[in-house]
Amino acid sequence: MKILVTTPIPAPGMDILAAAGEVEVLAVDHAGLKERCASGEYSVVVSQLRDRFDAELLESARITGISNYAVGYDNIDVAAAAARGITVANTPGVLTDSTADIALLLILSTARRAIEADHFVRSGAFVGWEPELMLGTDVSGRVLGLAGFGRIARATARRALGFGMTVKFCPRPPGDREVDDAELGEFAGRVAHVSWDELVATSDFLSLHVPLTESTYHLVDAGTFRAMKNSAILINTARGPIVDEAELVTALRERVIAGAGLDVYEREPVLAPGLAGLPNTVLLPHVGSATVSVRSEMARLCAENAAAMASGLRPLHPVDP
Repeated sequence: MKILVTTPIPAPGMDILAAAGEVEVLAVDHAGLKERCASGEYSVVVSQLRDRFDAELLESARITGISNYAVGYDNIDVAAAAARGITVANTPGVLTDSTADIALLLILSTARRAIEADHFVRSGAFVGWEPELMLGTDVSGRVLGLAGFGRIARATARRALGFGMTVKFCPRPPGDREVDDAELGEFAGRVAHVSWDELVATSDFLSLHVPLTESTYHLVDAGTFRAMKNSAILINTARGPIVDEAELVTALRERVIAGAGLDVYEREPVLAPGLAGLPNTVLLPHVGSATVSVRSEMARLCAENAAAMASGLRPLHPVDP
């Protein structure tokens, strides 16, 4: 039985896989994934976020495991996989700091118009200091609202507090749950727990840190934008479909909100029409985990998950439905 890799992963991943068994890399256009999963030729698939394992594909699949090269796994119907006896594994806990760094980068670069200013200088438009040249907004003293309060949100909060920001959070938007001081730990007395509606209405920067589920799909929509401050900036390093991207374009174009910093997109890599042309945005190509050390550690975990499943063992990081 072979291991099917949809896209080669960084070192040491491919070496670990090769030591576990025969490895085949899928063609670059990802054609034939469904057919190969149904062929009975492969035991485990090493997948990427862009590989869709929906119920239809899984219904005919004759594999025992899927090792996703990502922390998120919204590209896989985990319940359908479980029903077919297919184990799913992911790579949690390794990209917390790198993604929090990107969230802070987006906060700073949107607030201070860094990308716009860079283009201004490179174009030759800069002819000297002016009193009102490229005026942005402050970060220190402003309110950062965190939608969700898991590992990445907490790491973002830690950084924001260092910049003198006021931090609020809603742990499970659009709903809520109790969070006591013992659970808050180092953040007890330093961050404020508020409702989703209050978070939206009072944040200067609204940063998204929730998984993509039925309840968070289009969590941020036209109504959310109308409820935000017109000076507010949206930050998304989570998943693109959490935001109604077409409505975001309208809100940005009409200055319902002041700006947006995005690392993920609703129909990635395709952008909503008009988004790329808006000057009040910073748009990154899904680089939250893109450091050499993080991607290497993700590859190690992913490959070890796959190797375990190929040997009939439980992976290090299974995703239970």
